[in-house]
Amino acid sequence: MPYYLKENKIELLKNGKDYFASVIHSIKQARQNIFVEAYIFSHDVTGIKILTALKEAVKRNVEVYLLLDGFGSRDLSQEVIDEIKASKIHFLFYHPKISPYQMKRISLRRLHRKMFLIDHKIAYVGGINIIDDMNVPNGKAPRIDYAAQLQGPAVHFISQSMVKLWKRVSWSHLEKSYVPKHIHKNITSYPNGTRLNFIERDNFRHRQDIEKAYLHAIQNAKDEILIANAYFIPGKKFERALIEAARRGVSVTLLLKGEMDYFLSNATRAFYGKFLKEGIGIFEYTRSFMHSKVAVIDETWSTVGSSNIDPFSLLLAREANIVVFDKSFASQLKRNIKEDIRFGGTEILLKDWDKAHLIKRLKARMAYLFIRLSLGVANI
Repeated sequence: MPYYLKENKIELLKNGKDYFASVIHSIKQARQNIFVEAYIFSHDVTGIKILTALKEAVKRNVEVYLLLDGFGSRDLSQEVIDEIKASKIHFLFYHPKISPYQMKRISLRRLHRKMFLIDHKIAYVGGINIIDDMNVPNGKAPRIDYAAQLQGPAVHFISQSMVKLWKRVSWSHLEKSYVPKHIHKNITSYPNGTRLNFIERDNFRHRQDIEKAYLHAIQNAKDEILIANAYFIPGKKFERALIEAARRGVSVTLLLKGEMDYFLSNATRAFYGKFLKEGIGIFEYTRSFMHSKVAVIDETWSTVGSSNIDPFSLLLAREANIVVFDKSFASQLKRNIKEDIRFGGTEILLKDWDKAHLIKRLKARMAYLFIRLSLGVANI
């Protein structure tokens, strides 16, 4: 059985409205330092609120460290960047000015984590970028997504990861960005609290940690696997694990994105025929823009984080998830996913998929083959 840290406090947060209200409240309570990591920082209504809260924290002599991905946040104007730096926020881009279309492994390694760390006591981990719920690429708002607020022993490991990454990126920029050497980590424990673990994916020691956590849970599932993931293009091991679970009599249900915001997203549908024939249930979320990256297995194991189930997340990007071993949290997350299915999901049936959707199936095959070819060119 995987190792879980005991005595944590966790709160599930759905969508930006609840998430950013909680984050801004925590920022206002900060007294020492704040670390922020994001793939996308959009200078919209929500981005301005977060930036304002961070600038106000600096005025209280709180050290603020903002690390953004150079590709995901490429639309951030120079004017806004100058504004951030002028406010005395420590600011860096992760892999700036690198195009992912170069098909080089280094250019595809993005910072895809979405995290806040407040005074090394409170952490936020999830799939929510710094962008407004109503700011969606297809115009079908609001954005559906999840995150969690954490307190307790697990925050210590999140703190270590975020500080270490900041130092590494700062060094790569040849910049001396001050980080206290001896950060006071007064971690509070919560007796009878939640068992969970922080798992990350990098390109060093933790390359397969998130995928292994998923596979262990799926391979040991007895009753039900429920996955809601926006970009779902599993590798062979993951695909085989789901099929074997279905053959064992485990109920397997996938909630996937119905609106394809990128052509390559169509590759998800390349798996429909095979999965449907094995009795795996597939629903496409079509009510609005889905960005979820969550799962619940046997109403005990669950995960919330930034990692998609695709080659870019599982083989290339820096990702961060929490894995929770708790019936109460799993039940709450399951209820939310089931609500998403009930109110926004469209079931894909095998008889309909085989007889119709010819254009969708062709797009799916083309997108999947392009991804496989791209990975081969990049030697991944």
